[in-house]
Amino acid sequence: MGASLETTGTSPGTPAGAGVETTGTSGGRRVEMVMGTAVGIDVRTPLPPRLLDRLLDDAFGWLRWVDDTFSTYKPGSPISRLARAEPTGLLPEAHEIPEIREVLDRCAELREATAGYFDAYASGRLDPSGYVKGWAAERVSRALAAAGAADHCVNAGGDVRVRGWAGPDRAWRIGIRHPHRDVVCKVLAARDLAVATSGSYARGPHIIDPHRARPVTEPGSVTVAGPDLAVADAYATALYAMGSTRARSFALPEPYDFLIITDDGRGLSTPGFARHVITPSVTPARPATQPDVRRAEGQASGCRDRYST
Repeated sequence: MGASLETTGTSPGTPAGAGVETTGTSGGRRVEMVMGTAVGIDVRTPLPPRLLDRLLDDAFGWLRWVDDTFSTYKPGSPISRLARAEPTGLLPEAHEIPEIREVLDRCAELREATAGYFDAYASGRLDPSGYVKGWAAERVSRALAAAGAADHCVNAGGDVRVRGWAGPDRAWRIGIRHPHRDVVCKVLAARDLAVATSGSYARGPHIIDPHRARPVTEPGSVTVAGPDLAVADAYATALYAMGSTRARSFALPEPYDFLIITDDGRGLSTPGFARHVITPSVTPARPATQPDVRRAEGQASGCRDRYST
């Protein structure tokens, strides 16, 4: 959580999530509550309305399947059954679901790559939530691109994946929220980028340092940018779990970069991250000119993001 998409061209007074805005052959956007958060998909590629509706239906259908499969809040989900069965060694058939094997294998690789600071067992039992939301959103983005929707943004509770153009010769603009003030402190411009933020300012201390088995309370936030949202999400979680002193000296693999905002408000970033920044100016996090975006955020505020990092 923590990144938000800056959009233009929305109709004042039209709540986001009310449906796909289409006129003839055009793009459109949709916001739905899924995985415990507001997920928005904004397609700017001109497409026939029927095709666009089908693509968005498929995307949100996939996200609902992911929630039904990976939610640790649902006792009957395959991942919950697997978590209960692991201590007994009697693994249910859920272990054979290809997507579960893929996620668990990737979590194991990322645990090794982060010296154990990203760990699907950090809470003491299996919980790959810190990887799943970014993984699901990345899969949606790839499917949209493959289907011809080359210009789009997927915003999963503040973890953002953009591709293509936001408008004619105009890159997407992604705002990074200040962890202690209701302002956007950095704005990134990108045409092909994943941006994930971890912090405790929205949900309180919930990210656990696996080596000390206790929640982390600093730095203010960590944002990671790179080519894959699932990986960026996992690295953001790991860097936050390290604490600011260890995180700032951790070498992310290229081409991933990070921004650390410390508790005293200082921003520390890698040179690669700084290259994405187009303005360091502080602006309101919820611009008054975007009532539809503001209303969607209000709808989401009462629902805890089960997959946030």
